[in-house]
Amino acid sequence: MMTLRPDRLRAITARFPGLTLGLLGDLFLDRYLDIDPSIRETSIETGLPAHQVVAVRNAAGALGTVLNNLAALQVGRIVPVTVIGEDGHGDDLMRCLEGLPVERAHILRRADRLTPTYIKPLQRVDSGSVRELERLDVRTRAPLGDDAHGELADRLERLFGECDGWIVLDQVPERDMGVVDARMRRVLFELARRRADRLVLIDSRKRLGEFEVGSPKGNRHEFADAAGSRDASNASAAAAARDLARRMGRAAYCTLGEDGMLVVRPDGASLRAGAIRVAGPIDIVGAGDAATSGLAAALLAGADDWEAAVVGNLASSITIEQIGTTGVATPDELHERLESAGCPPIERLS
Repeated sequence: MMTLRPDRLRAITARFPGLTLGLLGDLFLDRYLDIDPSIRETSIETGLPAHQVVAVRNAAGALGTVLNNLAALQVGRIVPVTVIGEDGHGDDLMRCLEGLPVERAHILRRADRLTPTYIKPLQRVDSGSVRELERLDVRTRAPLGDDAHGELADRLERLFGECDGWIVLDQVPERDMGVVDARMRRVLFELARRRADRLVLIDSRKRLGEFEVGSPKGNRHEFADAAGSRDASNASAAAAARDLARRMGRAAYCTLGEDGMLVVRPDGASLRAGAIRVAGPIDIVGAGDAATSGLAAALLAGADDWEAAVVGNLASSITIEQIGTTGVATPDELHERLESAGCPPIERLS
């Protein structure tokens, strides 16, 4: 019977501080605006209600959410390779990384790029909870210039073998307008082909099926998209995961929400690590990034694929309880959750 015991989890997390993890992808700023609706003011110029912001909170988002989770998991060295703008949002984003074990030397800044930013107005409601209003998105709707791409590619090549493994996060939905464009996928293919011993975990919102190397990781919808299907059922996602795992020669990991995580190996063997149930209100924003972080760190620490899936599920079960923020999970919290909830069932599917 497959089960993750508490002593085994402690052996896995004990190795996290010795890991060096590289990250390639889109680094965002998450800016939260806390609005107090009890303070009423009308704009003199337009006559429209003027929402009154009583607090502003900044956090690193997208690739930054993964950075935060890896830091909380006590991964020893985190090396992001990315580009942001030379603007105020970029300054705030860099301040968010202070105090973390993050090497900021490979975060390029360019005047011709906007720092990708999600501005999230949050309005307090009578129950004490918050309601998110329409989000404002800031990003450059244009491809990276040749100079920026070349510099990123050079740094990725220099650092690739120095890191124990890599997480690739392709966040921007528009084709070839983020860090991980078609040119960068070709660079990644060559590097991963030369260093097949390196874990490369691929997380892409829209183009999971266009990568030729690495272990694909995504949710049901992302795997369905990779197969060109609108059917995001568990069965459809499993079929897409089998196809990608076979083609890429690496295990595929598909998150199934309340059904846990599916692991499909290149030979077609598959299993499902059940989800950890939580009570009370939840906020699923950032749950996928928490799962990615736990999964990657555990794999690099020597966990089997199904053990790593359980670690990813433990991490996401903790972050979804943190309302109004993407949240993080620490090793102590992983241990406490496993002790209290037990290891969910591991089901062999094929």
